[in-house]
Order: sequence, then C-alpha cells, then structure tokens
Amino acid sequence: MDRRLIIMRHAQSAAGSLATADHDRALTDKGKEEARDVADQLVQLGWTPQLVLSSDARRTRETLEKMAPLFPSDLPVEFDEDLYLGGVAAIQNALFTVDKEITDVLVLAHNPGCQNAIIYFSGQAERMSPANAALLHCTSDDWSEAAQSGNFSFVQVLRPQSP
Repeated sequence: MDRRLIIMRHAQSAAGSLATADHDRALTDKGKEEARDVADQLVQLGWTPQLVLSSDARRTRETLEKMAPLFPSDLPVEFDEDLYLGGVAAIQNALFTVDKEITDVLVLAHNPGCQNAIIYFSGQAERMSPANAALLHCTSDDWSEAAQSGNFSFVQVLRPQSP
C-alpha cells in the first residue's frame, strides 16, 4: 500500500524571552501566513493528510490551527508531548501507533528532529526552515514497517511562497 509522510516544521514563531517559556512561544503574523500557504500547496498537490501527529507546543498548535480550514473538518489530530523537541525516535514511535488503513500522515514538529527524521527515513538531507514540509513516499503494509531507516523516497520540500 502506498504511504505518504509529510514531515513539517512549525511556522515562524516569536523569539523566546524570560517571560515566555519555549513551549509557549506563539506564531508571528508571518508564521500564520506561512502555515496557510503551505496547507494550500499540500491541498493543490493532493497531499491532504488523513491524520496529524503534532507536538503539543503552542507554535505547532497554532500552525495547525492556521492550516486546518484547508483540510477536512473531521481530520483527526493527536498532540504528543514526546514530539516537542523530540528526535527521530519520537517521530518513529508516533508512526508505529498509526492504523495501517491510514495512508497519509502529517507530522508537525520541530528542528533538529524534522531534519534528522527526513535523513533517517529517506537518506535525503534537507534544510528545514520554519513552515517547510518534506513529502516522503513508500510502499509498505503498515506504518511499523514503513517507519524504518531508508524506507521512504524523498519527493520534494514545500516552502512558503509568501514574502
């Protein structure tokens, strides 16, 4: 069965401060535009997710909030604290729980985890700036098999088009 994995870094967020914990950083206005733009690109390419696995940080939640109007209203979302600054193992573990009937998954997380996951799953090194979404594809019976090193082919990276 064809499986498509979208690994996306959250959109641009405000700089941290002593008053704001890293986990609670909000998106900038530019970040909100970037999130909508990348969601629009995903839909135009036919890469609409059937499930979102997201970090529970404010900036990932807000990224998804800006993308959601372009996705189906009944799109299931799972917020996972392990994806907050988690690496490849956290992303892999989240994918291991995905039902085999789901073919298209969006993982919304942070760097360096996103970049490292792309290398692990596809062998392709890509710089993941805010709101970048890497599109990966493989053929596999289930997500436990798919989410192993080198099983995905790199398709492309979507980058925000807004100035």
